[in-house]
Amino acid sequence: MADETNEIVEAVFEAVAEAAPEIRAGLPSRRLKSGSENPSGETQMAADVFADDLLQTRLGGIDGVGEYASEEREDVDDVGSGLSVTVDPLDGSSNLKPNNTMGTIVGIYDEPLPATGDHLVGASYVLFGPVSTMMCAAEGVVHEYIVDNGVRNLVTEDVRLPDDPSVYGFGGRVPEWFPDFEAFAREVEQDASMKLRYGGAMIGDVNQVLTYGGIFSYPAFTNAPEGKLRLQYEGYPCAYIMETAGGASSDGSQSILDVVKTDDIHARVPVHLGNRELIDRLEAALD
Repeated sequence: MADETNEIVEAVFEAVAEAAPEIRAGLPSRRLKSGSENPSGETQMAADVFADDLLQTRLGGIDGVGEYASEEREDVDDVGSGLSVTVDPLDGSSNLKPNNTMGTIVGIYDEPLPATGDHLVGASYVLFGPVSTMMCAAEGVVHEYIVDNGVRNLVTEDVRLPDDPSVYGFGGRVPEWFPDFEAFAREVEQDASMKLRYGGAMIGDVNQVLTYGGIFSYPAFTNAPEGKLRLQYEGYPCAYIMETAGGASSDGSQSILDVVKTDDIHARVPVHLGNRELIDRLEAALD
């Protein structure tokens, strides 16, 4: 059964890589708002809808994938039998207007959705930067690929978070931060060895942390105590990748992978990802 699961996980990774050039090629003509909202109440870009439809077709057509859920869809799609796949089709689509970084995030679970973090069997993201790269986590290891014409080419085997952190990115409006998080953020900012890296797309900021070491936070807010990022689509998959690479994750008090919210496929969670020492300091500050 384990071998069969691993084969399906790899098939999902391959399908995402194959779709990536089409998603990227479709961005220039889909920079306008679609006129509709996703289940989280956010106005969809035409590119969001296009990427979601494409991935639903490609991933839903894989033998061994039973459920498909997207940040852009209200409900879980029954597409067969087997593993469950969650997708943020175009993370950071608001960056289309200023032509900034964005990407695609995928989580693969061996339980029906909404699933819990301990049922993840794989996770990946594609980053649309100057080149298209892809991080894939499964079987206790993370590999980085360049995606060229829909084909994954391995560039970094067994990605590990650097021991000496040097970047940070904190999301949201400062007036809406809780005082304890703001105090922690100011402490990090005063560290001369740390540089601000924040681009408005979670996946670009997370990739900076994986590359240089450091911390990314999209915390709880006074007007959104549960945070603004989605647990199934962003929190779990990115926490899985970060922890597999030797880093840590937290919702402010525990690993994101230990958070249980199975009553809503679109549940939100505060997200903190990075080096263990920084996550420990964060949790102590928020205690």
